[in-house]
Amino acid sequence: MFRKIKQLLSYLGEYEKYAVLTPLVMVGEAAMEILIPFLMAQMITYGVEAENISYTVRIGIIMIVAALFSLLCGALGGRFSAKAGIGFGKNIRAKLFERVQDFSFSNVDRYSTASLVTRLTTDVTNVQNTFMMCIRMLVRAPSMLIGALIMAITINPKMALVFAVVIPVLAIALSLIASNAYPRFNKMLERYDKMNAALQENLIAIRVVKAFVREPHEIDKFELSADEVRKTQIAAEKVVLLNGPVMQLCMYGCILAVLWFGGKMSILGTFELGELSGFISYIGQILMSLMMITMIFISLIISMASVRRICEVLDEQVDITDTEADPELTVQNGAIEFRNVSFSYNKSSENPNLENINLSIRSGETIGIIGGTGSAKSTLVQLIPRLYDVTEGSVLVGGHDVREYKLSVLRDQVAMVLQKNVLFSGTIRENLRWGNPEATDEQIVEACKAAQAHDFITAFPDGYDTELGQGGTNVSGGQKQRLCIARALLKKPKIMILDDSTSAVDTATDAKIRDALKAYHSDITTIIIAQRISSVAEADRILVMDEGKCNAFDTHANLLSHNEIYREVYESQQKGAE
Repeated sequence: MFRKIKQLLSYLGEYEKYAVLTPLVMVGEAAMEILIPFLMAQMITYGVEAENISYTVRIGIIMIVAALFSLLCGALGGRFSAKAGIGFGKNIRAKLFERVQDFSFSNVDRYSTASLVTRLTTDVTNVQNTFMMCIRMLVRAPSMLIGALIMAITINPKMALVFAVVIPVLAIALSLIASNAYPRFNKMLERYDKMNAALQENLIAIRVVKAFVREPHEIDKFELSADEVRKTQIAAEKVVLLNGPVMQLCMYGCILAVLWFGGKMSILGTFELGELSGFISYIGQILMSLMMITMIFISLIISMASVRRICEVLDEQVDITDTEADPELTVQNGAIEFRNVSFSYNKSSENPNLENINLSIRSGETIGIIGGTGSAKSTLVQLIPRLYDVTEGSVLVGGHDVREYKLSVLRDQVAMVLQKNVLFSGTIRENLRWGNPEATDEQIVEACKAAQAHDFITAFPDGYDTELGQGGTNVSGGQKQRLCIARALLKKPKIMILDDSTSAVDTATDAKIRDALKAYHSDITTIIIAQRISSVAEADRILVMDEGKCNAFDTHANLLSHNEIYREVYESQQKGAE
């Protein structure tokens, strides 16, 4: 755990100076607070009781100055700690987000989206708040504790023995609280993940929920999830809450002991009234310091679970890197070759998702891929831009193994329109420029015309400046697909992959898109995954996938003559059309 904390502290960056200044000014505040009871005891003994007005006034002025200096240090401590803590949290979030961006698909598959969101928000906030508390109190509280304890011993060593009983009691209580609280807070954060997952799922699918009138079911499901969070939170908090009663018991026990024994000593004349007053003030400071230390301790217990979860993401080994790639190597053409390729999502699986794939695709060819659900069509094409890495064999693009390219170089030349079309908040123009940030308006219009999107875009009142809702909720499925195709075309890639990306458009528009793609850039290698044979019939060659294997790879005419699977699909679709 110490290593994890040290790892996170390395992200302080430019806010390190505030993290250093905070404890320095807090030491100043603690010093003044320790000085004030001593001055008060002196004023009572040598000023008030001795009826020395000038001494009383002089000490009183010194006490006011000390109080003002303490106030100034406290204010500066609050300001510096806020800057350090909030900046620290910002840097951790930025590093976490940067790390997630480096993840391959297989890395992302290990975490739920809700869990990553919780780690970036709730967990970082827990760590940030604990850090702010620590840099303010972790120096101030021990400084005040040691200083006040020394002053109390100086005033009356016998009376100071009362702390020899209190401190061990507190130490035992805190160790018991910590050992029981940590696993409970860890479980609570896992419940937060589940609740956020339920919320995210509901918001994404809100139209389906309303269409099926499932609001009561979703409400019940969310309430159940929220109640699980409540139960785990109560289970964790009730352990931590024991800290308060234990602390209060020790505090009032000390005060009663001091008043009892100190009062007797004062009556007997062995303990001056000023000394008793100062000793009681130091008791308050010692107990307050112990209270601060216990608060820090409890906060650390709570945040340890968050630290572990944050470092889990930061320490995740990214399984697709380009550290050994040739930085000078570029993709010369769109030729693709699969050599004895096998792949499994589960590396230890004996049943691979793809098995012994051997294909050779010439640059500029249009290739169709068909196959039943679960035949690994999408898995196959995701190996081309290294969204996943092969388990066995190799994939070559432009005559070189894809692992020889820098990821940015390879992926910049492979445009993918995935099954799940994603648009972002912003205008249509801004979304299209994801394909090419430097694209001119003429290039945008040209790409949109090729994707059959120009007409419906210009039908909007604001045209290309139309604001899209989150995820493109204010356009239809077919319009969203066409916008994603236009965005991919703007990359001007060597390889274009359309993964069932025209399933939501009618057959006439589908045909127009295919014709336009041929004319747009004839040198692009185009791979079309489709369920409709009409979408791939005009392709140069068609790959038939069956249970993760290459069943056939030939022209439409030859497949229709010689391949049983292809012919069955074709005939069933023809009958459906009739």
